[in-house]
Amino acid sequence: MQVIITDAWLARTKAIHLGGLQLVGIGLGILVLVLVLAAGLASTFASWIPVTLVREDLTQRDRYLRENLDSMARKVGEMQARLMQLETLGERVSGLAGLPAAEIKNSPGRGGALVSGKPLTIEELQTTLDDLERLTGQRTDLLTVVESRLFDQKIKTMMVPTQQPLAGGTLGSSFGWRIDPFNGRSALHTGLDFQADPGTPIQAAAGGLVVTQEYHPAYGNMVEVDHGNDLVTRYAHASRVFVKKGDLVKRGQKIAEVGTTGRSTGPHLHFEVMVQGVNQDPQKFLSAGRKIPGHTGGSALANASIGTPGLRR
Repeated sequence: MQVIITDAWLARTKAIHLGGLQLVGIGLGILVLVLVLAAGLASTFASWIPVTLVREDLTQRDRYLRENLDSMARKVGEMQARLMQLETLGERVSGLAGLPAAEIKNSPGRGGALVSGKPLTIEELQTTLDDLERLTGQRTDLLTVVESRLFDQKIKTMMVPTQQPLAGGTLGSSFGWRIDPFNGRSALHTGLDFQADPGTPIQAAAGGLVVTQEYHPAYGNMVEVDHGNDLVTRYAHASRVFVKKGDLVKRGQKIAEVGTTGRSTGPHLHFEVMVQGVNQDPQKFLSAGRKIPGHTGGSALANASIGTPGLRR
């Protein structure tokens, strides 16, 4: 192969003769140069693309974390508001449990206008969550004490005979001195007589344990229920009895039916309340049940248990 080279003015010419091997060498040189350039460009693009992708990925992650952090901060604010509501509720129920409100309210008040706000950091959010966990634990402990106190009060209330033992019965003889219907002499009537038709249900005036179920010459078919604290109720002259000694009964449970057994002139319920074995006026307990909301009777029990004005000997 012959290559002729001339200048621009055709003043000089030069002929170059290339053989087959020379042409092959030139072709290989050009091919190697192209491959080197391609490899360099590929390396440049390969190093640039991952850096760009990593940057975009980090930006998306940061945005995602920021959005989630803001959402968690809002949730923390809602939790704080609910904790304040719980504190207010605790103050109200603490009085019912006999606990000072100061024991429930032990966190400072917070508030004010929001002048400017800034996003919370993870450290600030973690500190706030730790404070909430501590306060929640304190509230749980205090409300557990309140629940225990209220439960104890409820149990005591349920064990005080403030429930009417006879629904719809008419009060006949009251507690106190009266003329005995059999001998015409003055005698102490130790309970209340409720007039009712035979078979009328007799209800337990409070929850307790049946300690006596027997036939008594004077009281006829009789049931005695122990309510604790040396407090016992007696139900006499029943026609039928539905409990036995050792049974646990609930307030308002049907334990017998009205009859006229024993020393009785007609169908009625003779109802007694005894504290430490001494008869009390049952009307004090029943009246307390009507006056106190929720049909409680704690004040009557307190008066009767002291032993001075309530006891009759």
